Amino acid sequence: MSKKQFKAESKRLLDLMINSIYTHKEIFLREIISNASDAIDKLAYRALTDDQVGMGREDFRILISADKEAGTLTVSDNGIGMTAEELEQNLGVIAKSGSMAFKAEHGGDGKAADTDIIGQFGVGFYSAFMVSDKVTVISRAYGEEIAHRWESSGADGYTITECEKESAGTEVIMHMKPDDDNERYSEYLMPWKIMRLVKKYSDYIRWPIQMDVEHPEARETGEKNEDGSPKYETVTSTVRETINSQVPIWQRSKSEVTDEDCMNFYKEHFHDNTDPAAVIRINAEGQVSYKALLFIPGRQFLDYLTSSYEPGPELYSSGVMIMEHCTDLLAESFYFVRGVVDSPDLSLNISREMLQHDRQLKLIAQNINKRVKNELLKMLANDRPKYEEFYNNYGRQLRYGAVANYGQDIESLRELLLYNIDADKTMTLKEYAGNMPSEQSVIYYAVGESVAKILRLPQAELVRSKGYELLCMTDEVDEYIVEQLREQDGKKFCNIVTDDLGLQTDEEKKELEAREAEAKETLDFVKEALGDKVAVVRLSSKLVSAPACLTTEGSVTLEMERYFRKLPPTGMEPPKARRVLELNADSHAFAALAEAVKGDAERARKLADILHCQALLIAGEELDDPAGYAEEVCSLF
Repeated sequence: MSKKQFKAESKRLLDLMINSIYTHKEIFLREIISNASDAIDKLAYRALTDDQVGMGREDFRILISADKEAGTLTVSDNGIGMTAEELEQNLGVIAKSGSMAFKAEHGGDGKAADTDIIGQFGVGFYSAFMVSDKVTVISRAYGEEIAHRWESSGADGYTITECEKESAGTEVIMHMKPDDDNERYSEYLMPWKIMRLVKKYSDYIRWPIQMDVEHPEARETGEKNEDGSPKYETVTSTVRETINSQVPIWQRSKSEVTDEDCMNFYKEHFHDNTDPAAVIRINAEGQVSYKALLFIPGRQFLDYLTSSYEPGPELYSSGVMIMEHCTDLLAESFYFVRGVVDSPDLSLNISREMLQHDRQLKLIAQNINKRVKNELLKMLANDRPKYEEFYNNYGRQLRYGAVANYGQDIESLRELLLYNIDADKTMTLKEYAGNMPSEQSVIYYAVGESVAKILRLPQAELVRSKGYELLCMTDEVDEYIVEQLREQDGKKFCNIVTDDLGLQTDEEKKELEAREAEAKETLDFVKEALGDKVAVVRLSSKLVSAPACLTTEGSVTLEMERYFRKLPPTGMEPPKARRVLELNADSHAFAALAEAVKGDAERARKLADILHCQALLIAGEELDDPAGYAEEVCSLF
């Protein structure tokens, strides 16, 4: 028996696979089980037209057995099997796939269309070498009397010899590597580990995956203890059990599965004791075929705002898990969505762990995101309280997703945005625009720490006194959203802190200019006293009762300045707002200031500083010297 060598390119690929292609070694069991499933698929397909097969669907199975003493894990099937030539072709040349050839040969056959072939690349089998130092394959092809043994210890080559096997099928016997500091290979022989991996990756393989499971139980010995009670001994019985579910809930028709069934699946599968806010079921056929079962959570997950949260639905190909979290299937705005997507049409790379960004994947993603948006719009229209609860949980995700990737999704999310106009009432942008009085020309908004603080801004008093609503935006990103959107139904946005409110008549503007000229001495004094703390000091057209407020000029606002201050240092000076102190000429404070400027310069400087500090506090800024501010206030008593 002479040892055959892998081809040079195959030898390099095998070495690459063992050491780097697969992210997790545990993936090997999924690959071997998938190959066994393919082999059964082929024989089941043949049984449709060949009465000699003598097997029905109920006869097929995949068996897993572990021998701890020998250190071997065996996966066997009663599928189509392989001849010596097929062993040579499929296992002697990496990336040669019998499954791919089968699918190509029968691609136009209506019956074959119902037979999903998972292993379309001939590399999955070699993942066994990540955990094994020797792999033996014993296979007997259907219709053949002689079986063959393929054996290899890795890149050094392989042998093929004749052997005996009672029936058609294949056994893959993996001799586990010894444990080392980095990996406990012996764990793959433990029943709990095997069942966990089957549940995680292969739970929805269509054929039963079976294993002999030990069940200890206490039995009476027939003897008595000293106190007369019966003696018991522990007896272990072995029962062959099916350890996979086989038919996933998302593969069943709506007539078979209720929304309540879906909710129960969600709570069990995603470990949530709260019903989801919405269930989205998709069965798509056409350019790309896939099924999906998606959920909008009814509450915010504890880890949602932490770095440990992993977004994206689980991705399956014909019932085999490919990826636990496929972020490519969701827009960033919808990262809160949980669920599963299963498609036989996806192109997979050689590891099956990373998807090529191909046309099929993009089509699925586009459709899923559209369906999620439509579900949210339906909730907004039909169940406003539920949508508001959802928005409290995940509205921030919508807003940050809206400005991600340079705002490419912002228009599609416009309808979903929701803002408070008071503590208990919210409005969409469309609702606000539709509710505007005829004389109101712009959409008023302000950005601040909370709704309560925004509504108490001095600049808000004039707007609200006119009977106009104010959109309260409580996140720094809201300002960027407004800049991207620019308008709603033809109405432009107006930041009450930085923009002209547009509420002055021409006559009122002229009057303000005249009063500013009269107050020039006072304004100049305040500017000189404050120095570079402010860029401009002027009389305000926005204030009603408040003595002062802080506004800005230019593209950088106070909210933007705060946002950039929070970012990690980059070595560059963060942009700063050009600050403007606006004073209310009708207030008692301004009258006291003007009087002090004429006769008591020291008192005037204290008043100027106090008004500036008050404007800072109202704007949400911190004082450089709070103790000094308190002393100045007390000194005026």
